[in-house]
Amino acid sequence: MSGGGVRGGGRRLVPLGGLAVGVALVALLLALGLTTDAKLAASPLSGRPAPAFDLPGLDGAEQSRVRLEDLEGQVVVVNFWASWCTECRVEQPELNAAWERFRDSGVVVLGVNFQDAPGDARQFAATSGASYPMVVDRDSSTALDFGLRGVPETFLIDRDGRIVERFVGPVTAATLGERLEPLIDGARP
Repeated sequence: MSGGGVRGGGRRLVPLGGLAVGVALVALLLALGLTTDAKLAASPLSGRPAPAFDLPGLDGAEQSRVRLEDLEGQVVVVNFWASWCTECRVEQPELNAAWERFRDSGVVVLGVNFQDAPGDARQFAATSGASYPMVVDRDSSTALDFGLRGVPETFLIDRDGRIVERFVGPVTAATLGERLEPLIDGARP
């Protein structure tokens, strides 16, 4: 009788061990999915030509339209954002700082509004002090082409039009500066 109790306890350990392994796997997946480490968030597009886009300006004016091909020869920082995104608000002054620092060095910072109400997006841009160009990805096709995971997300495109880096989550002006300086000089990070 007591021997049967020992065997029954062993069977209970197997499901508990499986549960522990399952919890560990979920924790690992969450840690990898929520990271801002650029290496772990590497884009399959890294080293490949950036997807072409032709997007209207946030203000709706035709002269605000931006086509990626028009930026050929420049280093481009493409930042996907939305007004409902808290981290985008945190990140916005950092992008402004990078724009102010590098705009005369052949760098274009471009904000791409993603899945947002037009009025909310324009209000965000006006109240946040964003000074760099902003466009709208109305049908999310550009976000899909870039393989966007969420917002904020930022891509660096070199002078040859190739994606060289992807940042998932907010990026700082210091980090952008470290990555932009070699690109301005024509080197790859």
